Order: sequence, then C-alpha cells, then structure tokens
Amino acid sequence: MTTTVPRLRPSLVGNAPGVTYEAELWATGSRVVVGMDEVGRGAWAGPLTVGAVVIPQDRRIYKIRDSKKLTEHERESLFGRIKNWAVDWSVGHASAAECDELGMSEAQRLATQRALLRLDARPTHVLVDGPWDFVGNVDTTPIIKGDSISLSIAAASIVAKVSRDRQLRELSDTFPWYCLEANKGYPCHRHRAALKLLGPSTIHRRSWSFMEGLPWSGVRGCDTSTDPLTLF
Repeated sequence: MTTTVPRLRPSLVGNAPGVTYEAELWATGSRVVVGMDEVGRGAWAGPLTVGAVVIPQDRRIYKIRDSKKLTEHERESLFGRIKNWAVDWSVGHASAAECDELGMSEAQRLATQRALLRLDARPTHVLVDGPWDFVGNVDTTPIIKGDSISLSIAAASIVAKVSRDRQLRELSDTFPWYCLEANKGYPCHRHRAALKLLGPSTIHRRSWSFMEGLPWSGVRGCDTSTDPLTLF
C-alpha cells in the first residue's frame, strides 16, 4: 500500500538537501556512496541507532528533509518511500548496555559497522553528518549539518529516526511507566519522575550522570497496566 506523504509545510519549502557531494564522488568513480546519520545519542534509554542509505544516481525523491525538521507522521510517511526508492538501506543499533560499556563514541562506531555490514554492496565512500569520522574503515567525508545538505544523509536520518522510534514504542509496552511511546527514551519530566521512583530499567543507560545515586532496580518490564506513578 502506498502512503501519501503530507504536503510540505511552508517552512520546509525551498530547503531541500541536494546531491552535490554525492555527484562529485560518482564523477570520480565511487559507485556505492552511503549517507549515514545517527539518532539516540542523547537519550536516557534505548539504543543508539545509525541509518545508512545508498541513493540512486538517476532518480530523485521529493520532500526528504532532515528528520529533526519533520513531524512523526511526515517521517513515517517518507520511510516507506525511501525504502522503495533507495538502492540499498540498513540500520545498526548499539544497546544501552553497549553504550555504557564502550562509551558513546565507540558505541556509535559499533552501530555504524553493524549498519554497513547489513548493506548488500561494499561502500566505496561514506558521507556522515557532523564534524567527525565515526566510520573508520572506509573513505569518509564528515559534513557539518549534513542532514540538511546531503540527500543521502537526510534519507539516512529518517530511516534511523523511524526505526528507533518504532523500537521505543514497542518497548513502551514492556516498560509502561517511563512513557517511552512519547519521549522515545529522551529526558522529560515524567521520565525523570519514573526513574526517581523505580530506578533505571534494563534498557536504561547507567553511565548518564543523572543516574548516579538512583537505586538500581534493573526492572525488566511487565505487561501490567498498573502505573506506579499514580502513587505521586
């Protein structure tokens, strides 16, 4: 079933990412140019997720923007279109436990390698969002604000965001008290209140300074509808 993508809001018109970086690489013989972006680095719970997208050289897609500029409905609508349009795409995750054990930079590298391994073709060049190379073993170009400039990176930002958000919505059924379906594991008042009452669960990142001093409950989740926060 084809999902209709909502009409672009006025604030998004005229701000489309382009293919300048990709075209330069194609022209010099790079056949598999991969755009990559991460999401979840600043979350308290859930994985760090990296998206990877290889766009076609001869077909464009409209309405792609940096995922942060889009609504949840817009991202969900574009996700299916990107999957059908892209030459290849994948996501890689680093769990909360791996983020704690490795640190965020190495966890991002791990999720990146997992995403690259899931691609059908071996990348010849990678474009990443931000000022640093978190790939390491492939020729890489870091692009500041790359998710607003590069079509490959913008598409990857949507793939990563939608994939991670869907996972957090599923986790909210198992960990109903932390309001994950709304905050997607990021800080908010209700999330903070649940942590102070219950302590971090098995999907929380203990290495955040906010977690210091909180009782380690190791909550594994349940399917009850009881909400401990009603005790407040």
